[in-house]
Amino acid sequence: MKDAHAYSHYRDTVIGAIVDLAAEHPEIVFLDADLSSCIGSTAFQKAYPDRFFNCGIAEANMTGVAAGLASTGLVPFIHSFGCFASRRDYDQLFISVGYTHQTVHVIGSDPGITAQYNGGTHMPFEDIALMRQIPSMVIVEPSDAQSLYELTQQIYFNGKSSYIRTPRKGINFRYTTEDRIELGKGIELRDGQDVAIIATGVLMVDAALEAERLLSEKGIKATVVDLHTIRPLDTELIEKVASRCGRVLVCENGRYAGGVGEMIAAHLAAVSPVKMGFLNVGERFGEVGNLKYLALAFGFTPENVAAKAEGLLAR
Repeated sequence: MKDAHAYSHYRDTVIGAIVDLAAEHPEIVFLDADLSSCIGSTAFQKAYPDRFFNCGIAEANMTGVAAGLASTGLVPFIHSFGCFASRRDYDQLFISVGYTHQTVHVIGSDPGITAQYNGGTHMPFEDIALMRQIPSMVIVEPSDAQSLYELTQQIYFNGKSSYIRTPRKGINFRYTTEDRIELGKGIELRDGQDVAIIATGVLMVDAALEAERLLSEKGIKATVVDLHTIRPLDTELIEKVASRCGRVLVCENGRYAGGVGEMIAAHLAAVSPVKMGFLNVGERFGEVGNLKYLALAFGFTPENVAAKAEGLLAR
């Protein structure tokens, strides 16, 4: 497995994973919505110019084209900002891709507040909820470059349509090629017994790990789970940590309705009810700002994660 330390941004990582796959799988094609410079898909275009299609600022049409290409046996990866890759082309995703059982892999970049200065119009808080309504659609939100690289490749071999939720800029390295990263299996990063913090994505997993340190200074032992695969849900791991801790806090960079927290709550309510807490964007629209400001505004800080966990313990 390739070491993702070769990349300097998340966008380079996800495109690099696809370029590497395409070297051995000539059926892979890439479609972009006039955002090649934003996601770095020019690297795919340079490597395979006959397999790259810029569909312009017409995401619904791009998705329809991808579905048509998939019907001929090709395997399209498509990209746009998460707001457009989920909301603007949703009917085409649901009918042309989902209903007709075509395999198309969607990259929705800059999810939630990571859209930053593009503001509320570009902040998809509901993309997970939308994708969950398409039967069998796989949803991943990796928390570092290595897991982003490996899961991008694994969804290709999984053979089902997928939605990859990833920031474009910045990078961090939580895992190495020695770590086991498996589609559909969350990773338990800390194993405390007082409260379980289940987090998705770069922003929230980072905050959860720092919150675990803050809690440990107060004698509170927290489990931290990196739930990099949202669908299929790792119910076995969720049931295990819920049983151990009796309290579960779910942290996500999106909306509760239809999101990760609601998904986990519904499962645990049916099999093993526990006390739960939720950290998400709430009933709000996005706003303009840098990531530090937005994290404070929406409560996505380690301090607030820790406070939420303490509040859950006090219930």
